[in-house]
Amino acid sequence: MNTIFRGTGIALVTPFDENKNVDFDALKNLLVHTQDHVEFWVIHGTTGEAATTTRQEKREIFDFIAANNPKKLPLVYGLAWNDTRQLIELIGKSNLEGVSAILSASPSYNKPTQEGIYRHYMEMADASPKPIILYNVPSRTASNIEAKTTLRLAEHPNIIGTKEASGDMTQCTEILRNKPNDFMVFSGDDALTLPLISLGADGVIGVIPNAYPKEFGNLTRAALKGDYKTANEYLHQLFPLFEHLFVESNPVGIKEILSLMGIMKPDVRLPLLNASKGLSEKFDEKMKEMKKLQIA
Repeated sequence: MNTIFRGTGIALVTPFDENKNVDFDALKNLLVHTQDHVEFWVIHGTTGEAATTTRQEKREIFDFIAANNPKKLPLVYGLAWNDTRQLIELIGKSNLEGVSAILSASPSYNKPTQEGIYRHYMEMADASPKPIILYNVPSRTASNIEAKTTLRLAEHPNIIGTKEASGDMTQCTEILRNKPNDFMVFSGDDALTLPLISLGADGVIGVIPNAYPKEFGNLTRAALKGDYKTANEYLHQLFPLFEHLFVESNPVGIKEILSLMGIMKPDVRLPLLNASKGLSEKFDEKMKEMKKLQIA
């Protein structure tokens, strides 16, 4: 098992200024805020607004994070495409120095069959110089990587794990029950991290840890040690945010929370919009409630 990824990974947001340019000062704030409390960083995922950052920006963001990583946290790089051939070409052209693994969502829009998904990842894994972590997020891709497909892919030596964001506990349990010992499973839903770890998952690639890395890191580490009482206490502390986090789409909610914390501006790029006044007020209210529940 690749234990460097066991624990909490953060799907890092990409801060923008009011002109929608990448805000590297704010990105530095975020890295300092999170670096002591988690096991790895994920760059250019959904939360990082990979769909609306250019290839040049992606390179600049990665290089900046790699240069501001004093803890030498493993870096997972998001690379996905709905054209298998173009994805393989992109991998071949990309500078992957410093990348520990690639996180790749299944093809969106095409709605491939399970065999199509299987062959997509197999060709990608054969071509990639870096290990692959599958990313199953049916709410965004319009197709599900079924448990049987994940288990078939888990046999490939260059596919080391999956980020499961299906929300289907039966499917996740089937994967955890039948997977190879060295194949890792990460919760792709912050709220399901604890129950999935109790079933045998290896951690989380999460959104809320951008804002609350210490609390979420402690939750994950406690759960992995079997200390579910402590893990539950942290979960209950963070739970007020879960209900509203994705109401106006990710990463709108987490950027608003980080803005209220003073870490960055709340700006996102079109077609996303900044959080509404009502959502901002709701987060402000919930965050004040959370301060009364701080765990020593």
